[in-house]
Amino acid sequence: MMRRHLAGIALFLAFLHGHGQQHSIFRGRVTDGQTGEALFGATILYARDRGTVTNQEGVFVLELPQGNHTLTIQYVGYRSQTIPLSIRAGETQQLNIALMPEVTEIEQVIVSAGRVEQRVGESTVSVSVIRPSAIMADHITDPTELLNKSPGIEIIDGQASIRGGSGFAYGAGSRVLALIDGLPMIAPDAGSIRWNLLPFENISQIEIIKGASSVLYGSSALNGIINFRTADATPQGSLNFFTEAGLYGAPRQSNWKWWDTPRVFSNFSVSHLKKYGNTDIGIGTYLQSDPGYRKRNDETFGRANFRLKHHNAKIEGLTYGLNGSALMNNKIDFVVWENGETGALIHDTSTATRLHGKTFFLDPFISLKSDQRYSHDLRVRYQMLRNEFPDGSQVDSDAFSLYAEYQLWVKINELINLNAGLVQQSSRIRSNFYGDHEALNAGAYAQTDISPLERLKLVAGIRLEFNSLNGENDKLVPLYRAGINYKLTPLTFLRSSFGQGYRYPSIAEKFAATTLGAVRIFPNPALNPESGWNAEIGIKQGIITPKLDGLIDLAFFYTQNKDLIEFDFAFRPDPYTGVPDFGFQANNREYSRVYGFETELMLNTKVGRLNYSINGGYVFIYPTEFNPYTLKNTGVLLKYRRKHSAKLSISTSLRRYELGLHLFARSKILNIDDVFVNPTTRESILPGFFDYWQENNTGHFLADLSLGYRINANYTLSLAVKNLTNTEYMGRPGDIQPQRHFSLRFSGKF
Repeated sequence: MMRRHLAGIALFLAFLHGHGQQHSIFRGRVTDGQTGEALFGATILYARDRGTVTNQEGVFVLELPQGNHTLTIQYVGYRSQTIPLSIRAGETQQLNIALMPEVTEIEQVIVSAGRVEQRVGESTVSVSVIRPSAIMADHITDPTELLNKSPGIEIIDGQASIRGGSGFAYGAGSRVLALIDGLPMIAPDAGSIRWNLLPFENISQIEIIKGASSVLYGSSALNGIINFRTADATPQGSLNFFTEAGLYGAPRQSNWKWWDTPRVFSNFSVSHLKKYGNTDIGIGTYLQSDPGYRKRNDETFGRANFRLKHHNAKIEGLTYGLNGSALMNNKIDFVVWENGETGALIHDTSTATRLHGKTFFLDPFISLKSDQRYSHDLRVRYQMLRNEFPDGSQVDSDAFSLYAEYQLWVKINELINLNAGLVQQSSRIRSNFYGDHEALNAGAYAQTDISPLERLKLVAGIRLEFNSLNGENDKLVPLYRAGINYKLTPLTFLRSSFGQGYRYPSIAEKFAATTLGAVRIFPNPALNPESGWNAEIGIKQGIITPKLDGLIDLAFFYTQNKDLIEFDFAFRPDPYTGVPDFGFQANNREYSRVYGFETELMLNTKVGRLNYSINGGYVFIYPTEFNPYTLKNTGVLLKYRRKHSAKLSISTSLRRYELGLHLFARSKILNIDDVFVNPTTRESILPGFFDYWQENNTGHFLADLSLGYRINANYTLSLAVKNLTNTEYMGRPGDIQPQRHFSLRFSGKF
């Protein structure tokens, strides 16, 4: 029945998408001026917000009123063309248009680094950009899978780490801030990222800022940010869908296989985005059913979102609208295995608890921009989360938050730009797990971009951060950042930056108190905020030749933190009852640092009829505690970090076929909680883990393969094989990652 409803919605959207007639016809084909290849998705405009886009063969048909027009032909990465046109009623004209490449990898436009548009080469900090083509081709539906396969990022059981800035904190707190179009996606209770709410529908690109970003983005941006940017609507519009089914293969150890029937997973997505007159309308939905490769670790969820944006016809540059999203899920999160011999893929019944989750966002906004001289933006987000545990209401929780931000950008003169803003977030928690709490976070920031010379860009920023919890006010905290970017040659950019970070403990880190099987968690109301700073120097080299387009980036970085929050296991008294017991508790580590280097490569080329895209990277880190008096490393390595990680992806296309090979390598985890290796506790917490760890903590190598066939201009059939080598590897202790699995996808784009 649900599939029938979704099919009806898709047909209705397709009807809306094709509505509208005109008097005269102008048709043509848009191609690459160097290679002659068709350009799919090029925009042809004849008036403001009026026009069409090319299909996969580069062909377009434009219905025009009679008279004189000026056509503008645009395509990302190419120099725009303007063509005068005179057409009579009922007339048909035809013209082929060749665009010359212009915007290259080095000239990609980003907004996250400085909260305003700038070219990636001009950024003073390290930035990585992920395009939506990688998401579709590789059958990626989970943001954590996508980011785990990006250089310099590792996500362990939902917790993100950029360049070793974080480890694993048992689902509480995040030093990386996830955003959608600049609005935070952090849960107000656990302080964690709600990954399932990050939509891949209508995404234009994902921007990753590596390093402390608290000056512009506040608490939770201590280690960096990940900004999901949605696409803008066009008059032509788009309707996209896919349906996918897959199954898990057998694990490498045959005695781990616990099922008799195939473990089949499936998902479905449909989205529509179009400009109707002066109003942009976007809707999307995603459904997933995954029984899991582990026993008692299934998940079913549905996500829906909408976007409304109106361009005021009377006041130029004035836009306003409302976005919203909702998620409902039914799942059992994996905690610990049954045993390391035959039950590594079986969730122990003592910690298997079903969760019914509901999340809702509502985001009104208004913006006024004027001729590149100034802009005003007001964004608001109301967030509601509800976690219900049918088998254990003692950990139910409700969380509500209201986020509001006003941002002002002013071009003072040709040399100086000012970016400033005010931010507040109020939260209310009602929970049997954390207790009842009220929180307020507020901040004010200002950043100046100065270009005293044509090739030189200077950045300086300051933020004042304030936090209040349950009526108790923390001190006002100032944060600073500075950066420099120098254009050494037209394709060579040198950069250096310094930024401070600050993060308040989440409600979960301070107040979580529960028992899961043999695992006891103690609250720590006295937990202090963590602070730090990051510095880096880097060089970004563009590559542009008649047959090559790409860039190489090299960065050396140093991060230092104080009062870093990490969970440890010990025999301690309960802070409320005074009764001593073994258990986990969040505590502050005095001083730590992570330093290393990262290199990244992106390259696009063509050999004969084959188009190739190559990208990869390598990161080395050294994460350690240090003595603040001697400034020497103590020899204690930070937990859940790896020294080495590398990635190499090669994608190629020929006519209707696409092929992708993706290789990943990571070294061993350097350190874990003592409870998992201590002879007195290890078997009671995670039976069989110690022996498995001693033998298998050696690092791992993975390979993914994807193959696509374009049936016609609208439909594609593709196959993906994840973990092609069927490598057996682990994230956090006891968390065996998926074995080889396959998926088949049918997708369409109109």
